Amino acid sequence: MTRPEGEFHSYILSFKCPDRLGVVARYSTMLYEHGAYITEVSNYTDPVTDMFFLRCVFDDRSMKVSIDEFSGRLEALAEELTMEYTLRAESDRPRVVLAVSKYDHCLSALLTKWRAGALPANIVAVVSNHDDCRGMVEWYGLPYHHLPITPETKRAQEAQILAVMQQSEADLLVLARYMQILSDELCEKLQGRAINIHHSFLPGFKGARPYHQAYARGVKVIGATAHYVTSDLDEGPIIAQEVRPIDHEISVEQMVHLGHDIEATALSQAVRLHCEQRVILNGQRTVIL
Repeated sequence: MTRPEGEFHSYILSFKCPDRLGVVARYSTMLYEHGAYITEVSNYTDPVTDMFFLRCVFDDRSMKVSIDEFSGRLEALAEELTMEYTLRAESDRPRVVLAVSKYDHCLSALLTKWRAGALPANIVAVVSNHDDCRGMVEWYGLPYHHLPITPETKRAQEAQILAVMQQSEADLLVLARYMQILSDELCEKLQGRAINIHHSFLPGFKGARPYHQAYARGVKVIGATAHYVTSDLDEGPIIAQEVRPIDHEISVEQMVHLGHDIEATALSQAVRLHCEQRVILNGQRTVIL
């Protein structure tokens, strides 16, 4: 099954399992025996939880079996090692729906990186509870779903968000300054598949108006945190954080504007890491490989 150079297909395998003697030998031997050519690998053992984490990229230039047969044998190994794993073709980019309200700086950064090919994702739609960002989104040729929300229509509106994700076969929902708190029910359905940007260096200044909270405390750095969405507000596992130093001369309004850059950077970084399959959950923390 050896293929000419340039016709290789690459795959990403990531997994976690209880750590024990021989884990590396078992997975690497399986790849070797089936002709998987490893091009990138990183791993970590957590001494606190006794869990082993791994991400590797391999191609099929010398594969002795089909990827379907390989997947079946990987499933058997996963059962043996009590492994939670994900295997996908590197070219099979995650499909992403963006959610936004009125602030468009995070949305703009994600769309620009996506169009430039710097974001390894396939953005398929944008949903919003306002109509402000329609022009930008449609300029990029993407469908824009205006889904207004009130306390009385929250359940129905969230059902519409899920419908958009299902119809577009989306793998991930990114809250790009979507200024609505998702219900516990939706958080549960999207566990590990929704990323939020919070305009604060968590765990400090959770909830609303964090820049105003930070100003009142006289902080010397401001930050932004991208994290997975959970039913506990602003407490999901953290993926990426950015900070910027400030001083006593900075007003709260200036803090807000300075924060836009670091919010966009942190969120773009988190989405990239997730889509490259580098983030593995470790309880309430993440391992980035």
